[in-house]
Amino acid sequence: MERHFEEEFDRMKSKILMMGSLVEEQIRNALTALVERDEALAQRVIENDHKVNTFDVEIDEMALDALVRYQPVARDLRFVTTAMKISTELERMSDLAENICERALELNEEPQLKPYIDIPHMAERARIMVKESLDAFVKMDSALARKVIHDDNFVDNLTEQLFRELLSFMIENPKTISRAIRLSFIAKYIERLADHATNVAELVVYMVEGKIIRHTIPPQEA
Repeated sequence: MERHFEEEFDRMKSKILMMGSLVEEQIRNALTALVERDEALAQRVIENDHKVNTFDVEIDEMALDALVRYQPVARDLRFVTTAMKISTELERMSDLAENICERALELNEEPQLKPYIDIPHMAERARIMVKESLDAFVKMDSALARKVIHDDNFVDNLTEQLFRELLSFMIENPKTISRAIRLSFIAKYIERLADHATNVAELVVYMVEGKIIRHTIPPQEA
């Protein structure tokens, strides 16, 4: 039974990695669609969201089956429950990529407000956080997970900086308000992508160390 148990866990890991790879692609394509004003690519991201949803359902079914058949305990139980929660986080990330594309399509109806510099930088950092949080899950590396949690501050700081810049646009020229608001939404979506990656990292720490660290203040900030 133990061999079958390990095989089932390996299948679950592989499925999560495939889902994560698709979500990373969704994020990359969403930002490319925004920056290059590529409506066809934006539509493709929106349409591909259903593929991520399918992965989410499949992983939940695998996890529930493993719980019933093997009745895991301790770290094995934490692995299964973490896998289920991670798939939910990834599904929400894909929703955010879809939201970015919806705003991008709206922005394409008007001239571009400003060069996109901070937004792609934020999005790339968020995408790396997603990748590293999944690497931490597969390797059971709580140190890498904690690095991801720390990196969230970078995205938060860039978001605040961008909000201030967009506010100045709106104050100086009311005609920019609709575009600035949509860009603010996109910045918020990216910030939430980083938040979901942080959630995954916190789940990894729980899986590896048995410690629940969400909603807690890191020791260095206490």
